[in-house]
This record gives sequence, structure tokens and C-alpha cells, in this order.
Amino acid sequence: MTANMHITVAGKQVETGDALRTHVEHGLSTIAGKYFDHAMEARVTFSKVRSFFACDINFHAGRNLIMRGEGQAADAHRAFEQAAEHVGKRLRRYRRRVNEHARSKATDRLPREMAQEYLLRDEAEDHEEEIRTADHAAVVAEPTTEIMHLTVGEAAMRLDLGNLPVMLFRNSASSALNVVYRRADGNVGWLDPGSA
Repeated sequence: MTANMHITVAGKQVETGDALRTHVEHGLSTIAGKYFDHAMEARVTFSKVRSFFACDINFHAGRNLIMRGEGQAADAHRAFEQAAEHVGKRLRRYRRRVNEHARSKATDRLPREMAQEYLLRDEAEDHEEEIRTADHAAVVAEPTTEIMHLTVGEAAMRLDLGNLPVMLFRNSASSALNVVYRRADGNVGWLDPGSA
């Protein structure tokens, strides 16, 4: 275990011996060492669920960063490995977001590009603010949105993270306006007018 890692191992009606504690400390220290260079702590709790062992990891890696992993298996070591794998996946996702944020900060030197977004309602009610369009829809809201400079992969990730149906962005490779969207089959589609 590294000096920067504080790990508490507890058992609810489960004996946590030295071998299990050593396995947990080594596993979490290895995972944490890949992503962090500052002090952190974890609480690992083992319990029995019917004939299985359950492991619950609460990993505190920063002021506002708490990740949880859960695992179930026939023995405590394997239950821990499942839970640790969940924590590892979440840490990788977090690291990607941090790197993405750092890259977007680097593009902050580019002028911000804003777009007008319109929310249309098919059947207009009588509101003074509404502007009737030629097809009889009504504009009921006009928020502005920023057009971000992103790679296609970053745009698809933001679409997923935000659970959005569609996202307009400026492709950082070509500087062309592109769109990613959620297709009816559940996959992500990408429109690149510049490649046509």
C-alpha cells in the first residue's frame, strides 16, 4: 500500500483476514496509482448475500469525487476484484473527462461561437411572445447555446453523458460544423457535410 492511500476493510458477518486485507490494499493501490498522485481513501465492506460474498467499495479520490463499485462472487477475493473493476472503469472515464476538460481549456483561446436555439410548438397557444412561422408552428423559447470545438469522439461522449438526442459542434480536425445524433436503433450517427 502506498503512503498516500488510506484503506479501511470491514466485514459484516464476514471474517476479513490478513490475506484478504493485503489483496484489497494491493489491488486498490495499483488502481489508484494509475490515475492519482495525491492522498485518497477507500472503505471496502464485505458481506454475505445468500451463498455469495458481496463487496462494496467507496473510493474517495478528491474533494467532490466519490466512486462506488460493487461485486458479488462465490468467494471474497473474486467479489473484491469485480467491485475494483467497476471502480477502475469509472476512474478511466473520469480521467478521460479531466483530459477532455484540459483540452477544451486549451481551445478557450479560440473565440466563443454561439448559436440561437429555437424551441417550436406545433399548435400555438395565445401568447404575446410567440412568433408565428410560415408553417404555423410557434417559437416558444429562444435560448443561446455554445458551439464547441470537439473531435467526433468527444462529441459522441458528450451526447451520451448529457443523454442528448442531437448535438451540433465544430469539428476540431476540419473546422466544419458537424452533428452527432442518437439513431432510432440506439447507435450514434454523425453528419459531416464537408465530406460529401
